[in-house]
Amino acid sequence: MIWFIVKRLSMLIPILFGISLLTFLLIRLAPGDPAEAYLRLSHIPPTNQAIQEMNVKLGLDKPLIVQYVDWLGKVVRLDFGNSYVSKQPVWDELMLYFPATLQLTITAVILTVCISVPIGIFSALYKDSMFDHLSRILSFVGASMPTFWLGFLFMYFFSIKLDLLPVVGRGSLAHLVLPSLTLAFAYISTYTRLLRTSMLENLHQPFVFYARVRGLQERVIIGRHVLKMALLPVVTAFGMTIGNMLTGAFIVESIFAWPGLGRFFVSALSHRDYPVVQSCILLMGGIFVVCNLLVDIGYGLLDPRIRWKGER
Repeated sequence: MIWFIVKRLSMLIPILFGISLLTFLLIRLAPGDPAEAYLRLSHIPPTNQAIQEMNVKLGLDKPLIVQYVDWLGKVVRLDFGNSYVSKQPVWDELMLYFPATLQLTITAVILTVCISVPIGIFSALYKDSMFDHLSRILSFVGASMPTFWLGFLFMYFFSIKLDLLPVVGRGSLAHLVLPSLTLAFAYISTYTRLLRTSMLENLHQPFVFYARVRGLQERVIIGRHVLKMALLPVVTAFGMTIGNMLTGAFIVESIFAWPGLGRFFVSALSHRDYPVVQSCILLMGGIFVVCNLLVDIGYGLLDPRIRWKGER
């Protein structure tokens, strides 16, 4: 298992390098002049001379390869430069807003697991029952409804009509309910259907028949064997889901005025704050890679055959 993890970790280096290169090139190809944007945000008239001087100050007059090497060397030391708007280090501002986004994402993940797993299991065990039909209807509704529209519906019913939960902001646990539920709702629908389908496929596998012949109790067969195999596709998709939640939280944060990385990123885009935009994209890409690494490790723990092939 240790060699399996080491092999997966070694694959991170070229992937992270590719993400950094792609991020750097995308920002450089974006419309607009970073020097001019910096001058406008600093309330300095963007004359030709001022733009030239700012290009020299920001190092934009150097060849692209030199700019990339200089930038990558600073990124390795967690130096992402200073924001054009606040003039503060970008890393400090990321660490100021990221905990709120992480709190929202973790809560949404917990809701997704705690709701979708039991519903998916019971829908498979009681196939074509009333419970199964209701779960299928809710799954279709949740998967087809846009996140922003669902957020407005929750806000209207639970905050304005019923006055049960606060509308916007971050404070008590009550402020966390609507944003996290909005973020998790579509994934609850997806994983309910995915786990149900996987459970039904594994319930008809030969190992289930032989386990029953051996006299194992049904709860042992379901809990120790069927569920373990049925979780493999769920775990695979979950690695992408966590990254999608972090990036999808941008919409939810804007709706509920949640002071997280999403609102910070949207604000940086509107102000053309290039160092912040570049750092946010790189951070999100790194999180995607790490989440998929954890999924690979979890996959190896659930199915020793995968771990054995990876070690070979």
